[in-house]
Amino acid sequence: MKKRVTLTFPKRAVQMPVTYRLAKDFNVAANIIRAQVAPNQVGKLVVELQGDIDEIDAAIEWMRSRHVNVSLASREIMIDENSCVHCGLCTGVCPTEALILDPETFKLNFARSRCVVCEQCIPTCPVQAISTNF
Repeated sequence: MKKRVTLTFPKRAVQMPVTYRLAKDFNVAANIIRAQVAPNQVGKLVVELQGDIDEIDAAIEWMRSRHVNVSLASREIMIDENSCVHCGLCTGVCPTEALILDPETFKLNFARSRCVVCEQCIPTCPVQAISTNF
C-alpha cells in the first residue's frame, strides 16, 4: 500500500529522525518527494509512505502524537492544453518522467499515474500552463 502525505513539522520537531523511525519502528518505507527543512524553522516534507496499511496508519498516528501535522496529498497536477507551448522545460525537472516530449510529434505527454505531485514543474513552466487542483 502507498500513501502520499505532507508532513509539517513545528520548530521543536524539525530535528526528529522521522524517516529512520518509520523504517525501524513501523516497517514503513518513506520516499521523500520534496523537502523544505531548516533548523529552528517550520519544516515541510512531501513523502510517499509504503508498507502494510495498518503499519502506515500506526506510523501516521505516531507522527501526529509528536505534533507533526500529517495531511493526505490529494492534489493533482493540471496542464492547460490551450496554454502549453510544448517547450519541454518541465520534462527536465520531472523526477519520475511523468512529463515527456513525444519524440515524433514534439508534443508534451503527461503520464498522471507516474506523477508524485512534487510540483517542481510548476515554477519551471514559462507560460504558467501547469498548476495543481485543490
